[in-house]
Amino acid sequence: MARDQHGTPKPRVQQAAAAVAALFLLLGVLGFIPGITTGYHDMTFAGHTSGAELFGLFQVSVLHNALHLLFGLAGLVLARSVGGSRIFLAGGGAIYLGLWLYGFAIEFSAEHSAVNFIPLNGADNWLHLALGFGMLALGLLLSERAGTGGRLDDPFDRP
Repeated sequence: MARDQHGTPKPRVQQAAAAVAALFLLLGVLGFIPGITTGYHDMTFAGHTSGAELFGLFQVSVLHNALHLLFGLAGLVLARSVGGSRIFLAGGGAIYLGLWLYGFAIEFSAEHSAVNFIPLNGADNWLHLALGFGMLALGLLLSERAGTGGRLDDPFDRP
């Protein structure tokens, strides 16, 4: 179990946020490794024309991988507090649900338009849907005192 500097166990929401952030960092790095990313030589900076696919399934680009890395770094910073962890998980979940809607709209409308600046395919869309709901659920439901009628967080500026 993860512990803070005083040896106290970290709340589950912080552990979950750190794990999700680490996953995003890992995926961002893996997206730049030939072999794990098929069609690596066809990777573009941005846009729907990128021929690279992480694990041969999820369409990626340099921008897409960089966004995963930045999202992971932001998650690690926010996971240092309970409130930040909830913001990362619930807010990130909402962002990924929005990205799913964006990908869904792109897939069924103008797939090859200039609006499709992040390469997304059907597998990406299903992954974004799962990530969105999963992160949102973790951020909203994972609390040490959820459902007890008490405060979910102790204010950091008061004892």
